Amino acid sequence: MRKNIVAGNWKMNTVLEEGVELANNVNSLLEGKTVNCDVIVCVPFTHLTSVNAVLNPECVALGAENCSEHAKGAYTGEVSASMVKSTGARYVILGHSERRQYFGENNEQLLAKTKIALENGLLPIFCVGEVLEQREDGSYNDVVKAQVEALFSLSAEDFGKIVIAYEPVWAIGTGKTATAEQAQEMHAHIRGVIAEKYGKEVADNTSILYGGSCKPGNAREIFAKPDVDGGLIGGAALKAEDFMGIIEAFN
Repeated sequence: MRKNIVAGNWKMNTVLEEGVELANNVNSLLEGKTVNCDVIVCVPFTHLTSVNAVLNPECVALGAENCSEHAKGAYTGEVSASMVKSTGARYVILGHSERRQYFGENNEQLLAKTKIALENGLLPIFCVGEVLEQREDGSYNDVVKAQVEALFSLSAEDFGKIVIAYEPVWAIGTGKTATAEQAQEMHAHIRGVIAEKYGKEVADNTSILYGGSCKPGNAREIFAKPDVDGGLIGGAALKAEDFMGIIEAFN
């Protein structure tokens, strides 16, 4: 059975002390509570070891926001999958729309990152999504399909370890809003694309998260859709109470 997941993506926010405090607050709010989803916090590289030290792994899993496609070597400033794994992290976000847009990450590079993450025992949260122009010209289903298909050289076993996160890039910071129905439509499309390649069982067991502007006020409506298995949360993950409000949308 696929899992319900709420994953926070802190992006380039918080200095170390603030990050540890935020992690402690999330941990405290979850302590002793029964929630109906897995909880992950994906934090800046500089925070991984310190945040891992304060998280209760029974309540919250740790993730990184990226990793290199290279195993090791002369790549100044890069962080390898093995380095991420050594901090205690279990997850890594790959292919986030900001990485694709600002740093030119392409499907070939992201496949390499995914493979090396899996080889090092990390579970990828692999992001897909279309920009406004693609939404408006009607090509969005084909765009997202191609992004998912970039992983289709993986075995069914390896693909089954991946969490997909759909980001309607056109609805993030633009003033436009993706409806719960639009989220469900795309999530069902993604699940269908996976089923065509790997079969219904793998598709049905793949968690697909919504990466739009998810907040405590709209999370319950979005998560109620049959093909939406949780959220990849940006801004609302930076306030422990807001993040908790989204987690509780599954209760």
